[in-house]
Amino acid sequence: MSATSQSPASQLCTFYLDNQMFGIDVQSVQEVIRYQQMTDIPLAPDSVCGLINLRGQIVTAIELRKRLGLPNRPEGQLPMNVVVRSDDGAVSLLVDQIGDVQESDEENFEPPPETLRGSTRQLIRGAYKMKDRLLLVLDTERVIDVTSNVD
Repeated sequence: MSATSQSPASQLCTFYLDNQMFGIDVQSVQEVIRYQQMTDIPLAPDSVCGLINLRGQIVTAIELRKRLGLPNRPEGQLPMNVVVRSDDGAVSLLVDQIGDVQESDEENFEPPPETLRGSTRQLIRGAYKMKDRLLLVLDTERVIDVTSNVD
């Protein structure tokens, strides 16, 4: 979608990390699945947890908590996988909990909040004010590009 042809509403797949609500464009989501066993990747960037086998397709798993500079997931809590499509194939984003598909009006979309700092701010496209919280919209391409240094 180009910047000049904005639709009246965006559909976002939402999920939670450290009790914060995040969303990504539902068009980029391939599927949402439960925790999968991972194979470690030696010398991978810190936010890359490993590889999962998704019905024969090898998918890189990125720990979003690390990517966004959030504290580690509590011991014993298994993440969920939000599998997104990219130019290089599927990538899994590890999240705490899956939310719903939210429809948000573009008129409620705002730039990233000033309270966001460092790498997190560069990975957020903006925010929607919901009734009881902010929905932070991730820039999917930047999030999955773990080779870029966003600090």
